[in-house]
Amino acid sequence: MREKIVEAYLRDRVKEAGGVAYKFVSPGNAGVPDRIVLLPGGRIAFAELKAPGKEPTALQKAQQRKLKALGFEVAVIDSKQGVDEFMAGR
Repeated sequence: MREKIVEAYLRDRVKEAGGVAYKFVSPGNAGVPDRIVLLPGGRIAFAELKAPGKEPTALQKAQQRKLKALGFEVAVIDSKQGVDEFMAGR
């Protein structure tokens, strides 16, 4: 399964829950997570999508630590099951 499939599945599940999963691109800040997930009730999380079994790069991990230090949730998701688990926690 490719990363694009996992990402599309996340986007669809978030939409079904009444939220949006914006593609996150931040010029000058390489390694930021792929998606900002906004859900009803003011809930926000960041999602890094990966192909099954793939790990974030060192730069991506550094960006994740920064976001977590600010109090944001950052999830690394590499499967449809991972998306389902992420959404179950919402």
